[in-house]
Amino acid sequence: MQYKHLFFDLDHTLWDFEANSRQTLQQLYHTLDLASRGVTNFDAFHKQYIAHNDKLWERYRNGWIKVDELRWKRMWLTLLDFKIGDEPLARQMGNQFLDALPTRNILFPYTKEILSYLSDKGYQLHLITNGFEKTQHSKLQYSGLSGYFGKVITSEGSNSLKPHKEIFDYALRETGAMPTDSIMLGDNVEVDIQGAMNAGIDQVYVNHLGIDIEPVVKPTYTVSSLKELENIF
Repeated sequence: MQYKHLFFDLDHTLWDFEANSRQTLQQLYHTLDLASRGVTNFDAFHKQYIAHNDKLWERYRNGWIKVDELRWKRMWLTLLDFKIGDEPLARQMGNQFLDALPTRNILFPYTKEILSYLSDKGYQLHLITNGFEKTQHSKLQYSGLSGYFGKVITSEGSNSLKPHKEIFDYALRETGAMPTDSIMLGDNVEVDIQGAMNAGIDQVYVNHLGIDIEPVVKPTYTVSSLKELENIF
């Protein structure tokens, strides 16, 4: 089968969200001197943040909360775990986190090499990301990835979210691609893989973490590193 259009996810697939997020949160922890407020252990703070962030993102994907609530409530709930009921601080942290995060540039190993390899082979590369327009473009710019992608489809720009079929249909229209000559590459079984299946698009599950996949979902391909994409394309 000949693919022409390769649709990549950005966060957790190419751009190391966990590492960049942790680095940004650590910076806030020191800048705002949270230790003096009673948050004596950064690792404990980070762990609570991840738990709240994951839950709130799920609520956001399901349409139960708006984006502004997601942005500050993940900080608010984490601070509350440490007995800090300071809403202005939570909102300040939410804003500063979003300002600083997109300037981080930690990528997964072999990211630029594989994008160059695929471009040289003549594939058209695009992004489909459940992120915000300005934030995702900043990440691409600061990490040196902007030049690789023809179209950057964000949830904000398309008014839809993966795994909903609408965002994939929008991406196909924007790029002039067909489901049959397209493939989606992403790290999240529920969001990227199932979403692409719903839209009739083949998938590559990029399993950086070596997670055991749900047997009910069978991706077209699975790789454990970006380097392995050379075996497929």
